[in-house]
Amino acid sequence: MSKFKRITLGVAAGALALGAGLGVTSIATAATTPSPSATSSADATTPSERGGKPGGHGHGRDGGQIAARLADKLGVEEAKVTEALKAFREANKPSTPPAEGAEGTKPDRTEQDAALASSLAEALGVDEAKVTAALEEIRADATAERSAALKTRLDKAVTDGKLTQPEADAVAKAVEAGVIGGGGR
Repeated sequence: MSKFKRITLGVAAGALALGAGLGVTSIATAATTPSPSATSSADATTPSERGGKPGGHGHGRDGGQIAARLADKLGVEEAKVTEALKAFREANKPSTPPAEGAEGTKPDRTEQDAALASSLAEALGVDEAKVTAALEEIRADATAERSAALKTRLDKAVTDGKLTQPEADAVAKAVEAGVIGGGGR
């Protein structure tokens, strides 16, 4: 077997192992809703915030971390944020399951983010721009945390001899490009 084929197989195996280990993490569904029809920025949770399950979505149960972060950034009570998030999820639940074959289609994230920010702003009596900024900060923080965790895992895999550095670099690049899950958006 040629060196190129071995490296390619190693990268593919590493990517599959990493993908299985991390799961396909989607910010868009972690905290706001169990369905792809009502996603938002508010679901930017890290694995530890979802009970330590790297691929777990929690189906809207974020352990209060999103509410706590938003409450802190917006200067409002956490209970109010929790209720506002719950009301948004309830108002945006799909009335019917997705049509067969429609699994690959995703709602427009920008529209959904704007709807969430508007809903939270109204419910909390806070300026919509302030809510939008807080949601973006939370998302950026969560993405940075996931990227750091991925780097740590890849570095350990290289140290343990499970991956070569070029393989780890290829996996990181694939995650960053969105080819495989695990790195956020």
